[in-house]
Amino acid sequence: MPTPFTLDKLITEFDTGLRTLLAKPHSQRAHPDFGITEAVLSNAEKKQVSALMRINHTGEVCAQALYSGQALTARNAATSNAMQQAAREETEHLAWCETRIHQLGGRTSVLNPLFYAGSFALGAIAGALGDKWSLGFLEETEKQVGAHLASHLDRLPESDSKSRKIIAQMQIDEAKHAHDAKQYGAAELPAPVKFCMKQASKLMTTSTYYL
Repeated sequence: MPTPFTLDKLITEFDTGLRTLLAKPHSQRAHPDFGITEAVLSNAEKKQVSALMRINHTGEVCAQALYSGQALTARNAATSNAMQQAAREETEHLAWCETRIHQLGGRTSVLNPLFYAGSFALGAIAGALGDKWSLGFLEETEKQVGAHLASHLDRLPESDSKSRKIIAQMQIDEAKHAHDAKQYGAAELPAPVKFCMKQASKLMTTSTYYL
């Protein structure tokens, strides 16, 4: 049954946005790196790892925004629920990344509000186009995030088991989100759309590495 666009839904997603950007995220699951001994890293290594985890954190902010926007305009209750469940798991990723960044003496990106707003708008548009396209957008997003996380594993110091464990669990979760979207009936996105998504992701990763 189609889900109507209501003021209550808009208020709920607005509240989600505020909590994503301003509140400290919490994880229902134990942090993947819990109990793992901190590696001895040089200052240069800490700076690099912190920057990579900052990128991951902003990526999760974008994912949260995408899913919130899609949930707002999704036409089917099951699709909306799937988006909301994925968003809850992305909140856990936010908590893991933010904690790790602070452990390394780093900070989250000052560009997060900008990327959240843009991603929310894209998610809402995708949801309005129809559930199969919204789900296709979700699937492709998660595939690209998975590839992005794999590249970070190649760049992390071998000794940094804590960061590696976090990213490895994030990979598992993102792959599940992509699989679930496919099971719900995701449409294959046109190649130009995938290309534009990759370029937008490149802009985000390049800017948040430094900012």
